[in-house]
Amino acid sequence: MSDLIYKDESYLIIGKCFEVHNNLGPGFLEIVYKDALEQEFNSANIPYEREKEYIVNYKGKLLPHKFFADFVVFDKIILEVKAVSGIPDEFIALAINYLKVSNNKLALLINFGEIKLNYKRIVLDEKRKEWE
Repeated sequence: MSDLIYKDESYLIIGKCFEVHNNLGPGFLEIVYKDALEQEFNSANIPYEREKEYIVNYKGKLLPHKFFADFVVFDKIILEVKAVSGIPDEFIALAINYLKVSNNKLALLINFGEIKLNYKRIVLDEKRKEWE
């Protein structure tokens, strides 16, 4: 098994997500979890950017609509927050697209909408432009 990319940073981020989930539990809207995460990141001095905008280049032309990632943490990890039952494939596809347009290598897809916090690590294989 290969080493996990951004292991230490991921551990910190996921730890803050558990902190939020342990305090709030499931049932709130995504925005509530994002606000709580922002407080956790600030109190721990974890660098982040919320609602980071990404442009989409299609065949050399910029498209008028943009992507907005929930968070970019440590200037290299996409953090997508959900509050639903289960993590459907379309949320994984969204995270993959964020990785493609941002040129980042790791996305964390966190779901606060279940009894237990659920998350997925999505790593983009640079050579194949596919996720692992």
